[in-house]
Amino acid sequence: MGDSEARHSQGTTTGHPLSAPAGTPKRSSRLGAVRRAAGKHGALLLMMTPGLLLLLVFNYAPMVGLIIAFKNYRAYQGLLGSAWVGLQNFQYLFGTSDAWHITYNTLLMNGLFIITVLVGSIVIALLLNEVRDSGGWLPRFYQSTLFVPYVLSYVLISYFVFALLSADSGLIDKLLTQIGLPAVDWYSSAEPWRVILTLVNLWKNAGFWSIVYLAGMLAISPEYYEAARIDGASKWVQIRSITLPLLLPLIIINLLLSIGRIFYADFGLFYQVPQNSGLLYSTTDVIDTYVFRSLTVTGNVGMAAAAGFYQAVVGFTLVVLSNWVVRRIDPDRALF
Repeated sequence: MGDSEARHSQGTTTGHPLSAPAGTPKRSSRLGAVRRAAGKHGALLLMMTPGLLLLLVFNYAPMVGLIIAFKNYRAYQGLLGSAWVGLQNFQYLFGTSDAWHITYNTLLMNGLFIITVLVGSIVIALLLNEVRDSGGWLPRFYQSTLFVPYVLSYVLISYFVFALLSADSGLIDKLLTQIGLPAVDWYSSAEPWRVILTLVNLWKNAGFWSIVYLAGMLAISPEYYEAARIDGASKWVQIRSITLPLLLPLIIINLLLSIGRIFYADFGLFYQVPQNSGLLYSTTDVIDTYVFRSLTVTGNVGMAAAAGFYQAVVGFTLVVLSNWVVRRIDPDRALF
């Protein structure tokens, strides 16, 4: 028998190191890497644990309830015992013209909110950035004042709006009558409410997002502005050529996240501020308020779950498509 045959015979009988069970070295190396990472970053992993638990409990565990969208849910039968109805809940949701009307209202109003808050918050942030250079207590006062509306509930804001628009004692109607114009019954006229809700949303949210964009501006190196001033660039040229381009990644991230929730209307804004007036449904009724009323009147939990499932799927799809468009234009500015 030749040497090669002898080596082959020895390898088959005694076992060659390369013939060890597949995956054993890789598995042990992975476990070793995990142990080393846990030992090196143990404190950080421990700090991260509460946040991960909250994410699992409140974001991932409730996904089991998506099955309700495909069932005729009855509380006494339970989640698994309720009858399976397939797409019947979705057919009920989209079987009337109301579904397309509330979808149109939701998309239109959220589109207006995204544009106005984006433009308004950036303008406010630019102004705050200029005031910051002056020093003193004014910048802190302005930031605190602008942030206050963000923490107010829509129940309280609805009283502010009512004080302005009330037909009997509203401030705006009093001003209109004093200048010779007829008073307007705002809670019976649906047409102005797209503008009213847009202004209320802008007043509530622009201050918070202006601070976010101001933080992004503070991260820009002052050397860029010093070089621009040496070259004789005006303030507008500095904003257009330095501030806005360097702020663009933050703007794109916020836009993508906002687009992901464009099918989710702010329930408090659309329900509390118009005071759930039936005369205003043509412009203020959105998916969330429609589902809430349907749930309270008919008790159809399956239809409400179907609407939530529909919002989640469409929102996820919009985020993926928007991110794909951004990646096609500039891969470095994409969210993922």
